[in-house]
Amino acid sequence: MVRPTMKALVLTAPSEFNYDTGFPDPSPAAGEVLVKIKACGICGSDIHGMDGRSGRRQMPIVMGHEAAGEIIEIGEGVTDWQVGERVTFDSTEYCGECEECQAGFVNLCPDRKVLGVSPGSYRRHGCFAEKIVLPTRILYRIPEALSFEKAAFAEPVAIALHAVNLADGIEVGEAFQDEEEAEEGHCATGCDCHAEGEEVRGGTAVVVGAGLIGILVVQALKARGWERVIAVDLDDKRIALAKELGADEGLNAKQEGLAMHLREICGGDGADASFEVVGAGAPIDLAIRCVRKGGQVILVGNLQPSVAFPLQEVVTRQLTLRGSCSCAGEYPEAIRRIEDGSIRVEPLLSAVAPLEDGADWFKRLYDNKEGLLKVVLKPD
Repeated sequence: MVRPTMKALVLTAPSEFNYDTGFPDPSPAAGEVLVKIKACGICGSDIHGMDGRSGRRQMPIVMGHEAAGEIIEIGEGVTDWQVGERVTFDSTEYCGECEECQAGFVNLCPDRKVLGVSPGSYRRHGCFAEKIVLPTRILYRIPEALSFEKAAFAEPVAIALHAVNLADGIEVGEAFQDEEEAEEGHCATGCDCHAEGEEVRGGTAVVVGAGLIGILVVQALKARGWERVIAVDLDDKRIALAKELGADEGLNAKQEGLAMHLREICGGDGADASFEVVGAGAPIDLAIRCVRKGGQVILVGNLQPSVAFPLQEVVTRQLTLRGSCSCAGEYPEAIRRIEDGSIRVEPLLSAVAPLEDGADWFKRLYDNKEGLLKVVLKPD
């Protein structure tokens, strides 16, 4: 019996791809569905992983986890999903039964597998293929009016929303200008309205890194009602795009004395929160130095495995550093915000191309000479 096959874009060696027209065709087991991929975005982590440096794309591997498609086959025992339904899905395949999953921290599941990733402990082929088998617990329906290309943005939008969730509820009452005000229990504005730690949404945020996720963080902050959002990047074009999509101000990271300047324009002591969306030493240093006493630094970027950071700034200003890992339940909001336009993804879509041309688009993204943000590949 001839085993069914499909087409897939396979990373076979560092920065080398094979468009395999005879890749094994998957079949859904109990509790699973088979999804025909209609669109899959190339993630920055795929670009960083394709040359082997990250250690999370051990070859051979079919990458891709920002995707959407249509259910074409149902596994045994599946009753809540039907053939023909349009879906997107979590990039993390979690168990749903462990303590972390039961508590809602599915992104921290000890048995999680990320689609399109092979770190050595597992190999989970992803969505740069015609089809993929998925457990129903990670599926989300998408509206008929939402294109598959836009729906493929649900994963990065959910990541941005998750990061913003971690900083929601900043206590403005902690923004003391000096020890005397701290002893009196007054906030930075001189009033005592938040002396008892009343939770306040909003305030001022600095987003360090205006790549795709950074710009989505900017939009997520504005959608959630943050009053002032400042985008920082090395690329003036990306800064301009961040401002077009909601940032109140944009600054170039090359500016001399930028950390102190940010503190000054954010009330003298710094921003309520910063979001580092690069994952490298200099951006993390800036993200730490630009927030107020008692402020929060949300670390989203994951480019380098370790970096130095200004310890005394963190300790003496009593800062909170929080890592933001993937997402955990933000998909429904992500889909809704993409559909209603409160988070705009069209300006971030650089190109839609056939999957068979994927190797060329990976190279163009890797070379980073064209200012591309998001390229979506389509198997059809």
